[in-house]
Formats: sequence, C-alpha cells, structure tokens
Amino acid sequence: MAAFRVRRFLDPLQRSMEVLFGLIMVLVFTGSISVAEASEKDIGAMLAGAIGCNLAWAIVDAAMYLLGVFAERARGLTVLRAIRQAPTPDAARVLIAGVIPSGLAGLLGAPEFEALRLRLAVAADPRTRLGYDDYMAAGGVFLLVFLSTFPVVVPFLLMTDAASALHVSQAVALVIFFVAGRSLGVHTGRPGWRTGLEMVLLGVVLSAITFALGG
Repeated sequence: MAAFRVRRFLDPLQRSMEVLFGLIMVLVFTGSISVAEASEKDIGAMLAGAIGCNLAWAIVDAAMYLLGVFAERARGLTVLRAIRQAPTPDAARVLIAGVIPSGLAGLLGAPEFEALRLRLAVAADPRTRLGYDDYMAAGGVFLLVFLSTFPVVVPFLLMTDAASALHVSQAVALVIFFVAGRSLGVHTGRPGWRTGLEMVLLGVVLSAITFALGG
C-alpha cells in the first residue's frame, strides 16, 4: 500500500502542474523587486515573502492531497454500495461502466461486467480512513513542492549582487520548468525535450500574466 501511495503522489502530470504553479508564485515575488534600487531590507522582505509563499503552497498542496484521497475513497464506497443495491444487473453495469476508464469499458462485454458485479457483491468494503501511508505520502507531496521551488530563492541567499542573483534565479526556474516538462513528456510518450521546452514557454507566459495582473 505504501509503495502504491508513493507512486501516486509522484504522478508526473499532477506533480508537474503543482511545481508549475508553485514556481509561478515564487517568481512573482522575486520578479517584483527592482534590483537597481533594492536595499538589503527590500531583499530580505522579498525573501521572506517568497519563502513564506512557497511554504504555504506546499502545506496547502499536501492538505489537498489528503482531502482528495479521502474524497476518492468515500466516493468509491458509495459507488460500491450503489452497485450492490442496483435493482438489475443492467443497472449495476451502468454504474460499473461509469467508474472505469471509458476505453476499457468499451472492451468489456456483458459476461465481463457480470463477473465484476459478482466479485464486487462479495468484496470487502474499502477503508475510507486516512492511514499512516497517506500522511507519509502527503509529507512527500509537501517536500516535493517545497524543495522544487526553494532553489529559485537560493541565489538571493548566496549572492550579494541583487541583479546577478535575479538572473541566476530566473535561470534556475527555467531549468526546473524544463525538467518538469521533460518528465511529463516521457510519461505521456511525447518527446521529452519538446515537452520540456513547451513547459518553459508555458511557465514564462503564465508568470508574465500573473505578474502583470498584480500576482
């Protein structure tokens, strides 16, 4: 079960999107400062805001992960009970077809659906309570989101020149965009480098729109 949860929270599509959103929020903070006029106090305030935003996003993401797990399990139990209480096998078949991928449902005939219905009729109720592995997975979500966006602010901690730190920070963000996009491309069977570049372009455009609208 724990291994399944680890694979789930590392799903490339969801994680790529979360990293994208987290980076955009952090880039709004780092891009809002005027490096030509920024004082040490301004840099400190920007860092505090960026790190705080990063931390908040990771906490919210982990909490939403737990909420999603619970909601999915509760829905699964509700559907299972509805299948068992269906007045006819055909009614149960409609319910089963509604919870499995449409491509798979189209390949199953009446005997396969009936076999599923009979197995579900005697299956044990799935648990809905959150367990240790769920909280560990949520912790993994938190670390993934926080650690993947934190490098964007590191240059401001290590470099004294604000302009140089901003350039390095933006370069780091582009690299992370590309890595997340490449992972998504490999997962979906598309050329990794192309998807990586598309993610970079998407991240830049969305960051610019967010910044222009006031963050």
